[in-house]
Amino acid sequence: MRIAVVGATGRIGAKLTENLLAKGHSVKALSRGGPALDALVAKGADPFLGSFDTGDGELDRFFEDADAAFLLVKTLWAAEDFHGHYPTVALRFFDALRDSPVKLAVSLTGMGSEVSGNTGHFQGFHILDQILNRLRDINLVHLQGGWFMEDLSRWVDSIAQHNGIGWSLDPNVKAPWVAIQDIADFAAKEFDTPTDRHRSVKQLGIDYTMPEIAAIVGRALGREVDYRFVDTSNREVETVFRERFGTLDRWVYDKNTSAALNDGRVKFRDDRPAMRTTMEEFVNDTLRPLIEKARTDGVKPETFLTWSSQG
Repeated sequence: MRIAVVGATGRIGAKLTENLLAKGHSVKALSRGGPALDALVAKGADPFLGSFDTGDGELDRFFEDADAAFLLVKTLWAAEDFHGHYPTVALRFFDALRDSPVKLAVSLTGMGSEVSGNTGHFQGFHILDQILNRLRDINLVHLQGGWFMEDLSRWVDSIAQHNGIGWSLDPNVKAPWVAIQDIADFAAKEFDTPTDRHRSVKQLGIDYTMPEIAAIVGRALGREVDYRFVDTSNREVETVFRERFGTLDRWVYDKNTSAALNDGRVKFRDDRPAMRTTMEEFVNDTLRPLIEKARTDGVKPETFLTWSSQG
């Protein structure tokens, strides 16, 4: 099978491309270029310069000789255009795919993508799915990924400095977490056994509460690590954020994200495929070394996460 991979040099795309090549698939790798793309070409990938995130390149030609496609929108955490990016990229996908020979598309979306309304971070995934669902002649698999385990690295300095993880997710709420390698492996299997369903949804992640994650980190480090709930209804917390760390738009975006999880609008079903990487394995193999390094690197400039993680 010839598979066109969007974001082929990214965290997930690179692992997926290597996996597909190892299985004997032909891969067309989309990237803006550089050593990471050169490395994939050396392993057998066919390069194509461009980006659906920026609109660069002859994107209408990217899928013209492909049997299948992997789709991914880059999350722009530091940008202020939180919601506009997803529909823009989704429409570029739609325009490039609708007259292509692609018969199967695997799209990495996110938890809550089936929920309409103001759900913060998850709202963009809903828009993405709705636009892609308009592709009439393509079997489409929506891979709903949970939070990436790798993104726990955002709290490395908080744990190193304060033995705490501060966040606005209710301590009693279980949220799904998944390792990037597991996403890539699962996506590759979708191309090995193509679906005959027009639309399907697969949810990827293992449920953990934040206190459970803090306890796992503490056991790996041999000391207590606490979860410190950030109450976004507290005006003092909002004031500190807006005066020292971010904008009003960002505050509202993050507040809506946690509210969608805390009130149960965004959640996963129980009938999910098993994931290989547990939180215990990820913390011991990946997160613990980062925390230990952070302890020797010295104190970094304060962020909202380190501020909110103090006891």
